[in-house]
Amino acid sequence: MSAVSVREGAAAGALGRFRSAEAARVLGTLVLTLGVIAWAGGDLFRQDLALLGATYALLALGMYMPFNLAGALSLAYSAYVAIGGYAVGLVATKTGWPLPVAYLLGAVASAALAVALGFATRRLSGFYLAAVTLLFGMAFQSFLLDAKDLTGGALGIGSIRPLTFFGTELDRRTFIALTLLVVWITAVAVDRIRRSPFGVALQSSRDVPAAVEAAGIGVPALRLTVLGAGAAIASVGGGLFTTANQTIGPDTFTLHLVMLAIFMPLLGGQGSAWGAVLGAVLVVELTFNLQIFERAGSLIFGVAVLAVLLIAPRGILGHAGQGARLLRRLLTRTEGTR
Repeated sequence: MSAVSVREGAAAGALGRFRSAEAARVLGTLVLTLGVIAWAGGDLFRQDLALLGATYALLALGMYMPFNLAGALSLAYSAYVAIGGYAVGLVATKTGWPLPVAYLLGAVASAALAVALGFATRRLSGFYLAAVTLLFGMAFQSFLLDAKDLTGGALGIGSIRPLTFFGTELDRRTFIALTLLVVWITAVAVDRIRRSPFGVALQSSRDVPAAVEAAGIGVPALRLTVLGAGAAIASVGGGLFTTANQTIGPDTFTLHLVMLAIFMPLLGGQGSAWGAVLGAVLVVELTFNLQIFERAGSLIFGVAVLAVLLIAPRGILGHAGQGARLLRRLLTRTEGTR
């Protein structure tokens, strides 16, 4: 057998494994989505948890792109999520435009703001970058309180009309399914970006920026692009959450949410965008749904993150993937000895 045939066979095998993994991921996500919808049922509390989990997942995916892929830390995501929410509130109460226009406007405005902030702080890194973006998020929350004519001040914006489809109002379960579909599409897109040449360039700019610059690729432009994309994703999450609750205020999305979102990929696994989604689900479960711990949810979450970092530094999905690869090797060796 020629070397070319061997290489072609190896490539075909790799492609087959990739397609099988993609099919398994799609099927697993579909089963999980149907399970979440069935679990939520007609229980309003469970429906709220499902919507909150989807919002957290979009926020985590938005932070995953710049932070985990490019190493560009920004703590201003409370502002980006709020922009998406207030875009829905303003479009719903001030205009007759359909709500998808609000999602688009919020995403564009958030991306533009993220790029502007990223450009202004392009020479900062580490603690100084984190401090400046954190202060920006705090300042934006003060702006929401002070701009009463625009944002409604401390009262926020209420009586937001629901999402309709060709004149028919979507019921809550249908809206949950739609939101989960948005999360799935976003996670698939982000994971494909991670494996694309652009994603490889992003990760290289995080690890060896000098080599990327030497290859003729502008690291600042890469980071600004991914900062804008991440802010747009987070904004859509804020818009969908606001649509579901039909109200938005300055306390809806706080800095506490951003701090949680940083650890979601660490908990779920940084090696895949699905780790951010899993981390978001676990955060909701640990901080809101475990009533047995009453108000100790945040403490339990902190202990869980610490335990994962010590036991499985690559996160839950990374550890599970490592175990699956080890099991495959053992099975292959067993078959080879027969």
